[in-house]
Amino acid sequence: MVTTLAVISTLFILLSVLPFIQHQHWVFRVAEFIKIQLVILQIIAFGITMIYVEDSIWLWIVQTVQFVLIVYHIYILMRYTKFWKKQKPSKASSSSDKIKIISCNIYQFNSEYHRFIELIEQEQPDIFVTMESNADWEKALHPLEKDYPHQKKVALENTYGMHLYTKLKVHNIQTHYFVADDVPSIEAELETNDGHRFVFFAVHPPPPSPTEEDNSKERDGDLLAVAKKVRDYALPVVVTGDFNNVAWARSSILFKKTSELIDARIGRGILSTFHAKYWFFRVPLDLLFHSTTIIIDKLFIYPSVGSDHFPIGCTFHIDVESDEQEEEVKHLENGEMQEVNEFIADGKAEESENR
Repeated sequence: MVTTLAVISTLFILLSVLPFIQHQHWVFRVAEFIKIQLVILQIIAFGITMIYVEDSIWLWIVQTVQFVLIVYHIYILMRYTKFWKKQKPSKASSSSDKIKIISCNIYQFNSEYHRFIELIEQEQPDIFVTMESNADWEKALHPLEKDYPHQKKVALENTYGMHLYTKLKVHNIQTHYFVADDVPSIEAELETNDGHRFVFFAVHPPPPSPTEEDNSKERDGDLLAVAKKVRDYALPVVVTGDFNNVAWARSSILFKKTSELIDARIGRGILSTFHAKYWFFRVPLDLLFHSTTIIIDKLFIYPSVGSDHFPIGCTFHIDVESDEQEEEVKHLENGEMQEVNEFIADGKAEESENR
């Protein structure tokens, strides 16, 4: 029993330590996704092992390391819960009307089109964006165009198609291919009904995994290219989509620092969006970042629409005079911009064999 507990605890310690190794192979990056599940398993293993710890000096050592890692995981995850104190900015009279967005990786092979369409018809967001949407999905979404006169359609059959629909006035809308010519991002400059302009960015980079990309080079390069692009925008910015990343990963932290945007999840909940069918393996892959003049009212997830992702929804308003969130902005430290540029260069140089 002592040997079994030692092996299990050592495995959990290894999984906890792997993400500290800054290598982009999926073996080192996948462990970042399961931090929530890992800390639960570590706490259980720690509790059981305490019964037998007196029988082994080795177990004392393992338990000490395990305890330190449990504390570390809880410290990181706490900020993504409602227990983390976050002061909500007051709404000024000069603020925009409320804006609602829905973002969803609808899963290309999901043929239950009506479930997502019914969600849009019921919620009536000002903007909605789909990831993994192909020609079949584009055809299925056509009836919604009567309510959403402005669209950007990028129908692909490689699970990286993307469609954006909006009721708002469009000043400019374009598709970017930052690291590969088959992985799009959509950028739109929009205007609310009461005259507030902002930039909306939708992203969906490829994940590092044994079934998709061998490493995170394209993902990291794509996201950081977006971050560099928006960092100097004068207009308010919202970036959302299926990041195929978790907010506590090194590349997400670099994204936040480079873009100088705020992670909307902090203080609002972990809000795991994937995998919709397996509750214990759920992780928050669909993220949302925003500039300081974007005031988030609510951030939430919707029930399943037949995809492996839950749709994520957000309501916010714009207050260009607000400076109450400035202290939440994180900035790059010495040498980190060079690291960002290297990530982007590596992402562009990477050639995928899986799409």
